[in-house]
Amino acid sequence: MPNIITRDVFLAFVRVHVLHHAAEGPVFGLEMIEELRRHGYAISPGTIYPILHGLQKAGCLRSKHEVVNGKRRKYYVATARGRRALAEVRKKIRELVDEVLE
Repeated sequence: MPNIITRDVFLAFVRVHVLHHAAEGPVFGLEMIEELRRHGYAISPGTIYPILHGLQKAGCLRSKHEVVNGKRRKYYVATARGRRALAEVRKKIRELVDEVLE
């Protein structure tokens, strides 16, 4: 049971982290893998891309393709819905952290 809870919380943190960065500016998969690694998360492409696609399907991200160094790269940026969701989640995180880590 604790592994399921840990995994679910971990994936939720990853989603919030991705949404946070996408609200600041365009992000791409490998960039987010590296960013999350700096915070101690070991994320594979098999994890990050379904998260990005899920956030896009939910209307929180939109994507665009650009060619960088001759390679096609897919960038994601937060939509208005994604920014609203992030604002709501931030309030809930603050409330929860204040209570749990009191």
